Amino acid sequence: MENGMTGEGQLRGIYVVGALVLFIVELLIALFVTDGFVRGYLGDVLVVALVYAALRAMTRMSVAQALAVTLGVALAVEIGQALGVLKMLGLADNRLAAIVFGGVFDMLDVAAYLAGGALVVIGELSFRRRV
Repeated sequence: MENGMTGEGQLRGIYVVGALVLFIVELLIALFVTDGFVRGYLGDVLVVALVYAALRAMTRMSVAQALAVTLGVALAVEIGQALGVLKMLGLADNRLAAIVFGGVFDMLDVAAYLAGGALVVIGELSFRRRV
């Protein structure tokens, strides 16, 4: 290849760009969007894609491994919300912690994480068909 990058290197580059774009979108949602659906649920769908893309960019995890870790982290955060971990850590009033980890357990968040996982799988299958 012209630039000396391997196929794996090019693929990692795609994940890096994807993760950066998704991070910027998530940041814009957190800072400027007040709509409950977009902020609460679409943001959760996108954060799954963000974490997944970051893992694929930084590790040699397979699709299944990265998706399992991503969904595991998302579910751990949701369980942490149910247990009141931010309050236990004295971070309940910390705005950044509340934005990143949320504050209230919601089964619809879990559904949003699963929807994000499904979109990741669809995206991977679609991409692989074109390559």
